[in-house]
Amino acid sequence: MAPVRSLFTRLLAGGAAYQASSVLSATLALATLPLYTRALSRSDFGVAETLLTFIILASILLRLGLGEAFVRHYFAQQADADRDRLARTTTGVVLAVTTLAALLAAALAGPLSELVLGFEDAGLMRIAVLGMWSFTNLEIAYALLRVEERRRAYVVASVTNVALSVVLTVTLVVVLDEGARGYLLGNYAASTVVLFALWWVLRGRIGLRAEVMLRPLLVFGLPTVPADATVFALNVVDRAYLLRTQSAAAAGLFALSVKLATAVILTVRGFQLAWPPLAYSIEDDAQARRFYATVTTWFVVVTGFVVAGLTLLGRWLVRLLAAPEYFEAHEALPWVALGWAMYGLFLVLVTIGGRAGVTTRSFPAAVLGVAVNVVALVLLVEPLGIAGAGIALVLAYAAMLVVLHLLTRRLFTVPFEWGRVTHAVALLAGVAVAGELLLPTSGAGGFVSRALALAALPPLFIATGFARPGELEAVRSLRRRARPPA
Repeated sequence: MAPVRSLFTRLLAGGAAYQASSVLSATLALATLPLYTRALSRSDFGVAETLLTFIILASILLRLGLGEAFVRHYFAQQADADRDRLARTTTGVVLAVTTLAALLAAALAGPLSELVLGFEDAGLMRIAVLGMWSFTNLEIAYALLRVEERRRAYVVASVTNVALSVVLTVTLVVVLDEGARGYLLGNYAASTVVLFALWWVLRGRIGLRAEVMLRPLLVFGLPTVPADATVFALNVVDRAYLLRTQSAAAAGLFALSVKLATAVILTVRGFQLAWPPLAYSIEDDAQARRFYATVTTWFVVVTGFVVAGLTLLGRWLVRLLAAPEYFEAHEALPWVALGWAMYGLFLVLVTIGGRAGVTTRSFPAAVLGVAVNVVALVLLVEPLGIAGAGIALVLAYAAMLVVLHLLTRRLFTVPFEWGRVTHAVALLAGVAVAGELLLPTSGAGGFVSRALALAALPPLFIATGFARPGELEAVRSLRRRARPPA
């Protein structure tokens, strides 16, 4: 049985490694936002970001759940040769499926663009198809690195992808004035280059055909696809709804609020990549239950602190990083950040079902979430604008969390620390809401007073007895020991 502290060290080290490229990407994205928001109209930005989300949604469908199944089944194999065959089967099948889908989509690019965007632009859609193909296969290649905890290779590949994407995108959008086409092509031309490089590095594990029985992989993976696609649809529905019922400019403002929720998104994405391999690798069920509960508590604290910061200081962040015509994006920022934080909790509950070998329970919760989101969009966007879309996202995730917990709690019982979670939420929400309602919303005085309110949160956690004896020292020790890529 691995010590709990070593498990946290692995989670933090893995999360740090997997976040390295995201941190660089986020830093460069924020640094280049003043360029993009001046070179791209709100409409171009909204169209490009809408296509980016549809690419990820298509990728979820085309992977057939094989990425998730690969991670789960990898640890059930003892021999390296069996693991190699599993890897070659996964990469080969996904490559075949994505290539066929890309050829078909490229042939139908005109009608597809009309369906997705409401206007025909076959060239733009073909760039999106390239993105769909490269992104999907790159995700599988990254999964191979993650299961082996090859953090250095992961960081090199992902950081190269980010750096090359930024260079190409700035050149195409700012220098050559290629608009939405340049924004998309800059991102996915880089991904294609990195994908070919990774295939060469991992050539012993890259296959062109199935070498093991597909049925066990599909039995585990396929039931996750509707749920994953439905959950991700939450990130498509809002922008698509704003695009069709409001304007491309409104979709662009909402997309910018998502960009600015970077700190929460980074935490969730790092957690999303590091958590499943670690969660499934813990053999002792009793230890897994305790570990899942503790991780959930601290995830709420960390992400909640970031959400509080974006709530209190979001206006200044938008003014700093975006062109003046994008300032209204701050209205949706706190809600989008909270929605992403709740998505991280959803991942914990999905893992509980996966550990029990049941991957069908998340689909009903996801369907309910989308239904709640659609109804809330209809009711809230007209009176509240993009803030209404953000609130709809939060309501959707709240419904999903409740339903998924009810559906999974008997599959693998986790003793969640409800008292401490409530304690944390009360402090975080109390300071954030009070600061938003009572403190100035502009000027140096407003910024300083809100920053001080945010800085008061850690002392408040300590003063109210949130941390258990020795817990703070353990966190400090873990932070010292956890290092990005080894």
